[in-house]
Amino acid sequence: MSTEIKALLDEQGKVFDAFKSKVDQELAGKADAVVADEIKKLNDALDSVQAKLREAEIKAARPTGDAAEEAARLEAKNAFADYARKGVVAEGFEAKSVTTSVNADGGFALPKIIDPVTQRRLVDISPVRSVARVVQASGRDFRILLNRRGMASGWVGETSARPETNTPVLQEITPPSGDLYANPAVSQWALNDLSFDVAAFVAENVELEMARAEAAAFITGDGSNKPQGFIKGTPVTTADSSRAAGVLQYIASGQAAALPTSIDIYIDMVASLKAGHRPGAIWMMSKSSVAAIRKLKATDNQYLWQPSTQAGAPATFLGYAVAEAEDMPAVAANAFPIAFGNFFAGYTILEIGTTNVIRDPYTNKPYTMFYSSKRVGGDLVDSEAIKVLKIATT
Repeated sequence: MSTEIKALLDEQGKVFDAFKSKVDQELAGKADAVVADEIKKLNDALDSVQAKLREAEIKAARPTGDAAEEAARLEAKNAFADYARKGVVAEGFEAKSVTTSVNADGGFALPKIIDPVTQRRLVDISPVRSVARVVQASGRDFRILLNRRGMASGWVGETSARPETNTPVLQEITPPSGDLYANPAVSQWALNDLSFDVAAFVAENVELEMARAEAAAFITGDGSNKPQGFIKGTPVTTADSSRAAGVLQYIASGQAAALPTSIDIYIDMVASLKAGHRPGAIWMMSKSSVAAIRKLKATDNQYLWQPSTQAGAPATFLGYAVAEAEDMPAVAANAFPIAFGNFFAGYTILEIGTTNVIRDPYTNKPYTMFYSSKRVGGDLVDSEAIKVLKIATT
């Protein structure tokens, strides 16, 4: 553990202790406007230190690699810079590189040579990507065959007849997908400046903007030329045993326009998830919802939200990891602001091919445009693996 991470963990612990002290005053009825403001500031401070922790962990995870790997990375980066500045690719480069290729339509596959920190940040922006199943496919005709069970078994004696059992019910799912694109511009002056890292600029801007777009689609996308979000259709209260496939189950908050005031509702959400899905299950909610659950206590007066105590470990609520996703719905009547489930089992992300970049120095002179696109899909594949909280009395 680095000195920076240790210091941040210590700072987080101190801020959380101060936060608990102020919340205790509020719960005891001793709070006023000043205390309420201090609670808000401490909540913001917790968010800030957690963000710093994630950045420090990303930096600490930077791979070093051997000399040959570093040389290959540098060669790929320089080749992309040549393409970005001049529109040409070094002779023989395609044969040498394992991470970069020239696309058939004249574009350039975005090389995986930018600092891996960028890739970690994509996950930070799009938390569903970090917990869902991600499938790489070469073509658009990709299908998932899901076993809806139904196959029976039985016990028999050594010489008894073996009657036929039921056959399984299989469902075919084709995740909706769409072309996600970005079109950043770089001035010719910047391209002519050899100190300007054009490869990093294009890769980071393209990937980060795409990550923001896909983050929303993975949660609430409508499946029209984009992924279908996991919050799809109209969730119902019906249990797994009698609910139609592809329909989520919701647990009502008990409040018409607010989060639950009782921890029992959250416990019910955990209990509603089948035991086989609980290992690996997480909570997913926005920052404002996290701020609210931080105040909840168990009957033994212990806070149910707990901050990370070691590098790389997430904060937890009721013992399960909490993922902050700003694209989760806000708390409002009939909204679904919190989800709990095993997203690896419940949601599949489909990546088709690589991110292609086409250099365009003509359309918007004196800027050079870098039209970048990739095809991404996603869909809810097991509606029993994810539960949602609905802001409603029933």
